[in-house]
Amino acid sequence: MLQRIINIFELRTGERRPVALAVMYFIIINAINVYAYWDKFSALSDNYHRLFVNTYAVSGFDPLTYEVISQWFPAYNIYRHPLLAFFMYPLYLANQGLIWLTGMNFAAVLTAMVLIVCSTYSYVFLYRILRNVIGISYRSALSLTAMYFSFGYIILSSLAPDHFVMSQFCLLLTLWLGGEKLRRGSALNLWQTVALFMLTAGISLNNGLKVFLAAMVTRRQRFFRWQFLLLGVVLPSALIWGVAKWEYKTWQWPKEMARHEAKARRDSVSAVRLWSSVSDTIQVKDSASIKAAVDAIKHRRDEEKRLAANKKKANSKMGKPFMDGEFMRWTDQSTSRTDAAVENLFGEAVQLHSENALGDVMRSRPVVVRYTGIWRYANYSVEAAVVVLFLIGIWCGRKRLFLWTAMSLLLMDMTLHMGLGFGINEIYIMSAHYLFVVPIAMGYLLKRRESMALTALTAAIALWCMAWNMTVIVRNIN
Repeated sequence: MLQRIINIFELRTGERRPVALAVMYFIIINAINVYAYWDKFSALSDNYHRLFVNTYAVSGFDPLTYEVISQWFPAYNIYRHPLLAFFMYPLYLANQGLIWLTGMNFAAVLTAMVLIVCSTYSYVFLYRILRNVIGISYRSALSLTAMYFSFGYIILSSLAPDHFVMSQFCLLLTLWLGGEKLRRGSALNLWQTVALFMLTAGISLNNGLKVFLAAMVTRRQRFFRWQFLLLGVVLPSALIWGVAKWEYKTWQWPKEMARHEAKARRDSVSAVRLWSSVSDTIQVKDSASIKAAVDAIKHRRDEEKRLAANKKKANSKMGKPFMDGEFMRWTDQSTSRTDAAVENLFGEAVQLHSENALGDVMRSRPVVVRYTGIWRYANYSVEAAVVVLFLIGIWCGRKRLFLWTAMSLLLMDMTLHMGLGFGINEIYIMSAHYLFVVPIAMGYLLKRRESMALTALTAAIALWCMAWNMTVIVRNIN
């Protein structure tokens, strides 16, 4: 089993030279990010959460990995990223040793190392999918892989201290292994499914469903055998959910209770002070009159809070939900799907906007930003070319089971984001979870019609996007 794992990550003939160039590329973009914040983030602090969250400002990415590696704590949303903090624990130990030796915090450097490794093997797995699973030429596979890693939010995901590039690594690994199984007429076995699920869902829980989907496609009827469902689906799901609940009870619940108790104490002190203040100023001193005056003040304050909350909601970047509720209140039915698709899904994700560049929609960036200036004609032309090639690729590969396996991952995310509107106001930030389907679909076009013209076109798109996006990043990262 160990040798099989080693074989997965061992570079093959024809991969070493392009991978070496890819490593250099990922080192450079991560060096840009580390250098931009090194003066602030290399300093030691007694409140790393405030330091990193209040300082890091790159397109809405959360720098919680810096916090976890600096002072270990499950800082991620536990139910969305149940094992991610534990995956970072060895880096925390390494950072503690470096802090002891140098007196500086190396969380940014250690995180960059993880991002470089995950980005590099994402490159490897996408290349293998295009070259071996789909079966296109060496040059075409390189041009499509380069195009994907020139996309704006793929570059940002490769340098930002968030979980997205780690999820991308897991999903491309799953797709490549599943594609190899389909090509050879075999299937993902039990241990592969469980290992992929624990890794993928441990980083981002919802992506664990995509592992089960890949296993179902390769195993077909065998996926529904009760032994596999029990050992490969039910038990791993129960285990990871149980770990999340234990994690929450151990670390998050005590903090929440402490916050509630502190608030209750503040409210109690405030109530005593209010009663005392009213009793000192009111002319009639009986308890009923004082209580009535206190209740009137409380009612006025509650009304002011309600109006302030309504005003904040009206000014929010969140659209109107389909319905209220703990889950459905995060949906969005009012944000324009056309604008979201043109400017964000296939716009910002592929070519960063020069206006409000690297802005966070939760801070000051508008939900919809349009390309402006003389370059807008080139921007929209490149976007149109990417979409057209993508759609033609889907048509060319419409009878291929592997394409629909990959497309199902995209459709799962599009149902949530574009359908129900979860996260639609910043849909581009999730690009690393699904945008790799674009070059995979294009691969079927190049397989159907292998030509120098199409290869040159994808290479030209890669060069344009690389030049455009890196210019925007270098000018605006700080």
